[in-house]
Parts: sequence; structure tokens; C-alpha cells
Amino acid sequence: MGKATGFIEYLRELPVDRAPIERVHDWKEFHHHLDEKHLRNQAARCMDCGVPFCHTGTLISGMASGCPINNLIPEWNDLIYRGQWRDALERLSQTNNFPDFTGRVCPAPCEGSCVLGINAPPVTIKTIEAAIVDRGWDQGWIFPEPPSARTGRKVAVVGSGPAGLAAAAQLNRAGHMVTVLEREDRPGGLLMYGIPNMKLDKRDVVMRRIELMEKEGITFRCNTHVGQNIEAMLLLKEFDATVICTGATQARELSVQGRALGGVHLAMEYLTASTKAILRGEPNDTPISAADRDVIVIGGGDTGTDCVGTAMRQGCRSLTQIEILPRPPMERAENNPWPEWPLIYRLDYAQEEAAAKFGEDPRVYLRTVKQLNGDAAGRVQSLTTVQISWRKDPNGRLVPEEVAGSEQQIAAQLVLLAMGFTGPEQPLLEALGLQADARSNIRAEHGRFATNIPGVFAAGDCRRGQSLVVWAINEGRGAARECDRYLMGSTELP
Repeated sequence: MGKATGFIEYLRELPVDRAPIERVHDWKEFHHHLDEKHLRNQAARCMDCGVPFCHTGTLISGMASGCPINNLIPEWNDLIYRGQWRDALERLSQTNNFPDFTGRVCPAPCEGSCVLGINAPPVTIKTIEAAIVDRGWDQGWIFPEPPSARTGRKVAVVGSGPAGLAAAAQLNRAGHMVTVLEREDRPGGLLMYGIPNMKLDKRDVVMRRIELMEKEGITFRCNTHVGQNIEAMLLLKEFDATVICTGATQARELSVQGRALGGVHLAMEYLTASTKAILRGEPNDTPISAADRDVIVIGGGDTGTDCVGTAMRQGCRSLTQIEILPRPPMERAENNPWPEWPLIYRLDYAQEEAAAKFGEDPRVYLRTVKQLNGDAAGRVQSLTTVQISWRKDPNGRLVPEEVAGSEQQIAAQLVLLAMGFTGPEQPLLEALGLQADARSNIRAEHGRFATNIPGVFAAGDCRRGQSLVVWAINEGRGAARECDRYLMGSTELP
């Protein structure tokens, strides 16, 4: 590496975000970049470790350790240290079709497995990645690159989230004619409607990339719901191959009394409605609003966090986020060693905003909801929660147990269910005759991605279950490679 002692000389430094109290009044992205001098110093902290776990992309204890798309992180860190930005962009683009997305929304498992992180703050990999691709756009280094020749093969990609876009980009690169089918009114899937605008700008980031893909020859057909307004079996007739990338959009439900009350919504209903209002230029004109309401978010993951951030911008009166698990420790526990993903307490952007306004982290731990209580008009007014303790059952599995006498009433006029997803929606699978695994995901072996129907492949959350954007990109690229092999007999796709 260019600076062998950089990890000793420079401390970890992140760009200063916009102030929480300021940013909750708009829907703009809140991250800034470091200037070039500081970015080069941060890149210099990459320590020539010799065992770069940061780009291994393996699963340890069920969680990603290192980058699932195997980004060549030490290489482009060295290039940034040397000021060779365009070369760094070339290295980054070899493994990642969409660093403008991952540099904003990826939780950075690469940093969790950084060797420097064993006994010091890890390298700011995600910050550097975002800076590389944004400079690439600013300098005009990213431009349409349509394939030099076409194969004459036609491929349908169902779903335009990160897996679908990655599959489409790679298949188009191989020379196939690619049509992406999206049931929503805009392409992007999770990137468009599942992640709010302040984390990932829709016009300046998502649509910029999609418009580039269109100029490279990819066709996007929106408002096309396969199995409803287009017959599923037509895919097998009209296209030489199909890649299913529909995501794991079946939300986990809350089965308690009062679920049917007005004002109780699934998180994705809420986030989608909010983003559509923003794209119309009328962010306050949304059918599900937190304005002047006591808001309860049930679920502590990324989707729950995004609900918190959205409710803050809509002007909620109060906010509570309920998490059934215990609060994580401040530092790694003994049973969570490096290079596993560190399960530690973090104050994410939305909780930081809520704490700035209301005085404390909005999350309450080790609680669950017993019932939702409504008024005479059938709208939710409060919910009853109970404290939870975890114990091992006879099979050694941890199970939740209610603590007697711990019931508590919390006011709520808007309740958002963000408890994760159980798998893909089943009608498309049934219409095509796709086999499912024991978890209701499409049955297709990782690495091959082939379903039980010849010429039909599956990738992303619909195959592996709810996961990270980087895993979706990994799978989209892998499915494209195997689809190309199926169509041509061999493949040069990575």
C-alpha cells in the first residue's frame, strides 16, 4: 500500500452529516463528503494487512462478513491515497454495478471485518466508495456503454430492485436484449419505494442510473404486474430466458386483537405512499401521515428506522419504536468476535433525529405488543405492550416469555408494522409452477440460480429471503452469468 504507516498516523474520520434538527425539515440526503485531503488520509489507513477480510463476502453466524460482491477494497483505497480517482472508479466498477446505491445504503459489512477493526476503528470504506462514484458522475467518467454486438436472445427480468437491475445490467453487457418488468409506476423496486429519499435520492441517484441503463439498451416496462395484467406463462413464450427478482415483499404480520383498526399500516405501505408524494412534489399530501400523531413503530431493523425518519419529517407529535430483542452491548460481546458483523448498539440517523427532538433514543427494548385499542370510530388510539424475557426451551432455542404484571398502555394514532418479511409473494410462483423451499422462497441453488423450469432463474431476496442490497447485487450478477451460460453455452460474465 502507498502509506504503510497510515493506520498509525491518521484517526478514523467521517464526514459531518447535516444537523438532525435541520435535516428533519426536508427530504434531501443528509450525508456530506470529506474533502480530498481527508479522503486520501482515510484511504491511507488501509494497512496492507495481507489478509483482507473486507472483501471476502462470507457468511459467519448467519451474517455477512466482508463485502458480498467482493469489492477490491484494498486496491481502490491505495489508488485514492495516490490520487488516482479514475483508476479507483474502474476497480470499483469491476465488481459493483451500483456503488452509488451501496455507498449510501449498505450497512458496510466490509468495515465490520476490516483487520484494523480488531483493535482500532476500521477504515471508512463506505465513505470512500460513495466519494469515488460521485466524483465519477461529476467528472463525466460514467457514461452509457452499450454492447458492441447483440446476440439476438431476449431475456425478461421480473422486478427492478437491486437484484433485477444487476441482472439486467450484466445480461445487457453480454449483448442480450433485456426487458425489465416492474409492477410499480417507476423502476427501482426497493431502491425507489422501500428506502426513503433522505437516504437515497430518487431523481438524482436512482433515476440517473436507470436512465443510463436505458441509454445502454435496456427496456423498462412499468405498471406491468406479471400474473395480473400480463399472463405469467407469456414470459416463457416471448422470451428466451427469464430471471425472477421480485424480492421478499410478503410482510410479517402482527396477529393481535385490533390489527384491523384504522391507522395501522404495514411499513412498506407507509414508505411507498410517502415517496410517491415526494415525487409528485407534494410531500405533505400523502394518504398515511404522521403529522401531529403519536406514532408507534413496531420493529427495530432498517425498515423500522426508515419509518422513524419518515415520521420525523412529517411532523409526528411523539415517537416510540418497539423492539422485542434486548439492547445490544456498546462493544462486541465475547460470542461475537471479529470478523463477524459487530452486534453493538448504534444510534442510526433516524434515532439520532428523534433523540435530538424528543430528548432520547425512541427505542424501547424487550417489549412486544399484546393488543391494539381503538375508539368508537374504529381507529387506533393506543396499544398495550408487555415486557419480554428470553429463555431456552427444551431444544435449546431462545423463546420469548411475558413478564407478569408488566403491561403498559402507550398512546398511538398511527402504528407502523416493520417486523421484517417472510418471503416472496406466492401468486407469481404458483402461476409459473416454480418450486419453493421450506421457507417459501423460490428453490434455486446459490451459484446456479436455476429454478425447476428450464430457462427460468431466480435471484435476490425472492431466492435467499430478506437480506442486504449487496447480497441482491451479488445474486443478480450471478444469475445473469448462469442465464448467459444457458443461452450461449458458455459465458464471460464475472
